[in-house]
Amino acid sequence: MRLRNIPGAREEMLVNPFIVQDPARLRGCWRGEFGNDRPVRIEIGMGKGQFLLTLAQRNPDVNFVGIEKYSSVLLRALTKQEELQLPNLRLIRYDAETIDEVFGEGEVDRIYLNFSDPWPKDRHAKRRLTSDRFLERYAKILAPDGRVEFKTDNIDLFEYSLSEAEACGWTLAYVTRDLHGTPEAADNVTTEYEDRFSAKGNPICKMVITR
Repeated sequence: MRLRNIPGAREEMLVNPFIVQDPARLRGCWRGEFGNDRPVRIEIGMGKGQFLLTLAQRNPDVNFVGIEKYSSVLLRALTKQEELQLPNLRLIRYDAETIDEVFGEGEVDRIYLNFSDPWPKDRHAKRRLTSDRFLERYAKILAPDGRVEFKTDNIDLFEYSLSEAEACGWTLAYVTRDLHGTPEAADNVTTEYEDRFSAKGNPICKMVITR
């Protein structure tokens, strides 16, 4: 059974207290949702949540918001959050197409994009989370010193993402085509996909971009 077709997943999203309903109402007010003035960091396409849940555990002084558009995938992350009860983590079921309607100008300290759908056909390029139109949205919600961190094992998507970032005026603060072979690997938090791909010997690419 495909994850997105698990019966009852969408209904669970509507009643669970860890899921923020109508997240657009919090635009510009996310720190109030957490009850503090700490940085807000988001992961777009969080999947089952391994990456963000680990970050939230390791960084209790940071607010995290996980975004996933498929209810049945988000349900897996929600199950883990119910066990951990992390006060610095919120989850939303949302499509990132209009992410700037959920977060206000300069409200986000960091954006994580991990193993995003490559949308390999040229006619679908605009759907890639590192396309120029998504980068434009990220620029609106990022703090002046904020950054976007992107990881993938898809070299074609990675090269495309580097090109898009530079063409849109972003600064390439960090680039590697073999993350696990660098000193930075010691502090790297992995995703489920990352564990799977690296176990197969696939090199992991990473870029960090800033405005």
